[in-house]
Amino acid sequence: MLMGARLARLTRAPSPLPFFAIVVIFIILSCTAMSTFSASDAEILTKFKASLAHSKALKNWDPDVIPCEGNRGNWVGVICLNGNVRGLQLENMRLMGTIDVDSLVALRFLRTLSLMNNTFTGPMPDVKKLSALKSLYLSNNHFSGEIPDGAFEGMRSLKKVFLANNEFTGRIPLSLASLPRLMLLGLDGNKFDGLIPDFHQKGLKMFNVSNNDLKGPIPASLSSMDSNSFSGNEDLCGPPLELCESPPPAPAPVVQVQTPAPPTRKASALRIAIIAMGVALVIALITILFFIFYFYFKRQSSSLQRTSTLNEFVASHPEQVTHMSADNRGHTRKAEHGKLSFVRDDRERFDLQELLRGSAEILGSATFGSSYKTRVNGQSIVVKRYRQMNNVEREEFHEHMRRLGRLSHPNLLPLVAYYYRKEEKLLISDFVENGSLASLLHGNHNADHPALDWPTRLRIIKGVARAVAYLYEAIPSLITPHGHLKSSNVLLDQYFQPLLTDYALSPVINLDLAQPNMMAYKSPEFAQHGRITKKTDVWSLGILILEILTGRFPENYLTLVHDNDTDLAGWVNTMIKEKRTSGVFDLDMGGAKNVKSELLKLLKIALSCCEEDVGRRLDIREVVEKLEQLKERGNDNGEFYTSSVTNDRDVHAFRGV
Repeated sequence: MLMGARLARLTRAPSPLPFFAIVVIFIILSCTAMSTFSASDAEILTKFKASLAHSKALKNWDPDVIPCEGNRGNWVGVICLNGNVRGLQLENMRLMGTIDVDSLVALRFLRTLSLMNNTFTGPMPDVKKLSALKSLYLSNNHFSGEIPDGAFEGMRSLKKVFLANNEFTGRIPLSLASLPRLMLLGLDGNKFDGLIPDFHQKGLKMFNVSNNDLKGPIPASLSSMDSNSFSGNEDLCGPPLELCESPPPAPAPVVQVQTPAPPTRKASALRIAIIAMGVALVIALITILFFIFYFYFKRQSSSLQRTSTLNEFVASHPEQVTHMSADNRGHTRKAEHGKLSFVRDDRERFDLQELLRGSAEILGSATFGSSYKTRVNGQSIVVKRYRQMNNVEREEFHEHMRRLGRLSHPNLLPLVAYYYRKEEKLLISDFVENGSLASLLHGNHNADHPALDWPTRLRIIKGVARAVAYLYEAIPSLITPHGHLKSSNVLLDQYFQPLLTDYALSPVINLDLAQPNMMAYKSPEFAQHGRITKKTDVWSLGILILEILTGRFPENYLTLVHDNDTDLAGWVNTMIKEKRTSGVFDLDMGGAKNVKSELLKLLKIALSCCEEDVGRRLDIREVVEKLEQLKERGNDNGEFYTSSVTNDRDVHAFRGV
């Protein structure tokens, strides 16, 4: 009856011709408006550039070239998504002058603004005009003066704020503490004074106000943060620092700062015309999208179901899958809803359907997902399927993947492309022929697959350390730039050069799975105090170095939390105390006969990385500097600091070293 009523109403409906005529007119207006917006993006950015001094780094900002083409930016420092300016990453360009925020307001899709490591001076820009901003990076400039309390009022989407190493004075603005979605805040290296406001955001992961002139008690809401986040403020007290000696004054209250509304002005005829066009554009787009989605989903529902079934089969039965062919399993005509997003311009493009059609070989299955090797366009690639990223929002995931795509280091395996769906994600990278460091260290050795020798192991260690140091510099907003450093996440190319993989994924991994499984959360500081620090990756690096030196698999990988009894560093320290240092090193490590002193130096570096006291632990720059001094070959006659070899076992362990 209901269907009959609907058909009757459709039968009695007036002719749709006038309606479609209106739609055609709206489409024409939409195309005109969209081209206008595209052109205006170039005009907006050109106007913004004109306000800057020493802008030679922006010389390719050509008004005759559109800034964005799909997800690719044609202008340096311009981040794009779906043809719109999504962010500006103008870092290390020696820029100065005035930041014309008013011109940037017209960039409707702007979500990220980074002007770090330049020479801007003067007061804090009026960034609250960019109310939709999610990330703001202004660190390492020369901004100065007090920041008004209401400087961040109304920026309800703002998650990341970095103002470190400037010359700001006065109190920390109260509107910062009122940002509902704040996750990362860096105010270190300024001259802020007074009390620290209460920050009650549940999602606050990183907070740093070190090296300022703050005083008084640390709010209880911040007591679980790393103590290094408050260092350099002599008059601060309370957990995680020393207790306050006398009853402290209450921390500065957080108030919602209200700023007077600007006086209204009579809208000009041009503004009215723009508003009218905008309304027409919205109506047109809604109408067009309705018809597109209706016919598309009606036609593709069966195809989508077959593709989903294929994906579910691969994920649920990895041990049975030797081929992942869309032709053999359902003859899929269309890819799943969504598409592959490429983050590198030096790779040949392919679509999701081509990826699913290729034969696949399982490389392994781990906690976070499974890895497959396949070939597309004659190239071998690796597809990693992740199901434990469904808590991250689509825009935040896209932004983080594009940030990873801009990373470039000879010892990082570059991300090539990714695929987003709420239930699962695909990350695509190149296939590396020699496999993982873990398999070469702990696999069976023979004439065809000999054990790694000393020069190779040292080169691997140096390469890994350089890559980790690069991550610290390239992604300063992450507390643990790698977060999951272990031997199975170090791949070796045809020249046995290391390539780190699975790096910088902590922001998009579900926290409930990250804590029991990622290496960062098995560190001593997390076991003892429930937190991770900027030196947590260094601890993982130290364990990795010991694994390479000893050839022993770190049993701590298999535990849910840090355990001194199964910790590789604890075993090495015990061997040293018992004067059996020579028994520490891998018996199968060749080429180390004349580098005894180098082995000992490296062992000392590794143990310095594994200090349980974070304050005594080396930082990553010190690690790299010390490693660069080590030689792959030598002719020293140095002895181990265990002066005597006590038994036949030690004599046997000493051979080849």
